[in-house]
Amino acid sequence: MPIARTAPLLVLLMSGTLAFGGEAPSRVPPPPGPPPAPLVSPLERTIRVEGMGEVKVAPDEAFLDVAVETLAPTAKAAAEENARKMDKVIAALVQAGIPRKEIETRNFAVFPEFQPQPRPDEAPKLKGYRVSNQVEVHVRELARVGALLDTALGAGANRVDSVRFGLSKPETVQGEALRNAVERARQSAQVLASALGVKLGAVLDASTVTEPQRPFPVAARFELARAGNAADVTTPIQPEEQTVTARVTLIFAIEPGPGPGR
Repeated sequence: MPIARTAPLLVLLMSGTLAFGGEAPSRVPPPPGPPPAPLVSPLERTIRVEGMGEVKVAPDEAFLDVAVETLAPTAKAAAEENARKMDKVIAALVQAGIPRKEIETRNFAVFPEFQPQPRPDEAPKLKGYRVSNQVEVHVRELARVGALLDTALGAGANRVDSVRFGLSKPETVQGEALRNAVERARQSAQVLASALGVKLGAVLDASTVTEPQRPFPVAARFELARAGNAADVTTPIQPEEQTVTARVTLIFAIEPGPGPGR
């Protein structure tokens, strides 16, 4: 019969496949990618919840980006004038108590500047060269931020690009935000379990995403040095609270037992 003749062939094919599979081929490492999914059996009854925690805290450090811009007929003249003015700014800040190592160059640029074209068909005429030198000042005494800005402007800085506040040890606050996120996720799981009529079991998997804390910029920009202000007037700068957030994902087991309505 056809079936009797086919059976040995099937057995041979299966045997050949098993024999071939016994020799494990060389494995190529998988390409880098997102972390693997939680090792939770698909047959396991689970509850998956997410929680976000946040903590507000006062900043304890500031970063001031101040700059000197100069314009001269030649690039060399503009650079030399800029260097003289920036040296005075740095010296004034150091004299005010800022360590020299806390003042770092962030940007230095030289570019040509042209006069406005009187007519579209005329070629632009070179006005000169503009040099911009920006330094970042790390301040640990926030009460002095306004006074230090005035010091820099008074010494020759003609641009303040930003004032940013941050945390010197964000990991401490991030830990508290993470604990809050876990507590909120656990509360959500308890509510879900109660609504579903089941009993919450152990945590099978946990993952977290904690965003790095970045200095918070103040919405202000100073253009050119102020003129005519009284010497005893200090620029008011009020730092805002920093918000540190953390997110967690928890997977809880559902303890064995009858489901709702059983």
